[in-house]
Amino acid sequence: MHRGRLRTKAVGRPPFRLFAPTLISTLLFVAGQSTLHADEFRTPAISTVHVEWRAVLDQLRSEISAAPPVFTFSSQRRVPASDPRSTPALMQLNTVTSKIFEGIDQSPIPVLLPFDTAAFLDAQANGAPADRSLAHYQADFRPVDLFDAGPAGYDAVFSLEPGAGDGMPQRTFIKPVEVQITGSILTYDINDPLGGKGEPVKALQAQFPDLRRFIREGYVRYAFTRFGVPYVVSIQCLDSAPRERRLACREAYPVAERFLKALRIAGGEASRVRTDIPSEVVERPAEWSTDFTYFPVGDLIPNSGYHKQSGRVDLTAFSQIRFPLERTPAFIRSQSFRKRDKADQSSGGYPWRDNFCESRSFSVGQCPGGFGHQGEDIRPAPCPGNSGEDRCDPKHQAVVAVRDGIVIRSPKQQSVTLQINNSNEHIRFRYMHMNPSRMDADGLLNGRQVGEGETIGVVSNYLDHPNGTTRHLHFDVQVFTRDGWLWVNPYVTLISAYERLIRGRGREIGPEIATSPAVAHVLPEDVVHPDPEEGGEN
Repeated sequence: MHRGRLRTKAVGRPPFRLFAPTLISTLLFVAGQSTLHADEFRTPAISTVHVEWRAVLDQLRSEISAAPPVFTFSSQRRVPASDPRSTPALMQLNTVTSKIFEGIDQSPIPVLLPFDTAAFLDAQANGAPADRSLAHYQADFRPVDLFDAGPAGYDAVFSLEPGAGDGMPQRTFIKPVEVQITGSILTYDINDPLGGKGEPVKALQAQFPDLRRFIREGYVRYAFTRFGVPYVVSIQCLDSAPRERRLACREAYPVAERFLKALRIAGGEASRVRTDIPSEVVERPAEWSTDFTYFPVGDLIPNSGYHKQSGRVDLTAFSQIRFPLERTPAFIRSQSFRKRDKADQSSGGYPWRDNFCESRSFSVGQCPGGFGHQGEDIRPAPCPGNSGEDRCDPKHQAVVAVRDGIVIRSPKQQSVTLQINNSNEHIRFRYMHMNPSRMDADGLLNGRQVGEGETIGVVSNYLDHPNGTTRHLHFDVQVFTRDGWLWVNPYVTLISAYERLIRGRGREIGPEIATSPAVAHVLPEDVVHPDPEEGGEN
């Protein structure tokens, strides 16, 4: 399968649309003979940055000035070619730190981490005890939980244990606090009404003049630019009172700020200059599917959006992926508003219906009301009852990796994220509702590499506990921006993937006309108040 950028080809627009799902069965033949085309799908527009490497070397020189004379900069005397110091300073640095942060030289941007290279080198030169913990050089953050570097940049996750860190205030939260940092040469150009906001942090202004702090989409985030590169440090938290099992954002502030104060240049290597990646039209199958139909993007079940608003109209296929369920047919349908979904009740699965931005209490900047469902609910078709080797087990319908990528997941978490980092993508795909115990047993944990199409679990109904929701897969997409990782509408991405899987083009049908008043829908309490450590229903 072609990987990376979506192939492109110009397509036209349909001269008309069907306006009632009940007409599908009678008009399929006519539609099959026509030249109807759905609205064009497009690839994302992505901006690239230019790294100020001279400033990087100046900063590195100042950071390691107290260290032994291990590094050689261009202004220093020549040394024999056989001497390790003959290589550029950053290459020398990568040699030291790659033993701790594997693959650090793959990053095309400066890697900032809470790692004191000067102290580490000094300790090695002076025979520091072999059993000295890495936390000693990492501002008391324990050894890195995840480090992933690639052509787009890098991502890392560190944790601070309860009670660790001199001078840290006491906190109520009883678990380690996970801190994420991302630096990227690529940023996705999305229409973001909340972008660029935040407040300065006075205690850090000298070190980070443009630093801004803000709470967004369930995280407190610290965004800044260094050497021309955007970086974001984030901690998942709730903007609420502290609890033992739920980290309050006010408790996260001192942890994040300790992390930021400790950031130093740990590696990275200059690469060729990149150019911006423009949006283009996506190529789709030439043959029409005989049965696959879908409602337009953003057309939610009537009155199911936050404050009865519509969904997010976005015709972007953010990546060319393999569809996340192994078998077809599969159906994108609401799992929270099914009783209102007349098309679902009458059709048995098709047409698909967008449920990104359905009413939820989650902050989602891409939703019209600022709150909503962060992804799409997908359910497999019921088993046909066949026998033999192809027998379908309704409790073991496989979920697969949508791309080659690296897993981001800590033990016991009910969600698993797959990250892609290549020369033209920096994107994440999250799966939910598979059993966390089984994922732990299968080793689906931080840093594991998986291949496209590899089975990573089965469709289940786990929501903080077994049988906590209907049997379905929640799937969402996040892209990196100057505000960090943001949720975007995955509906068109999934339509495009499904069309490639079935080798047939779907037909967009007209929006459903509401014929009955809205029905009150009460979300389960664990949906309205998700536990950020467990993931919650999204």
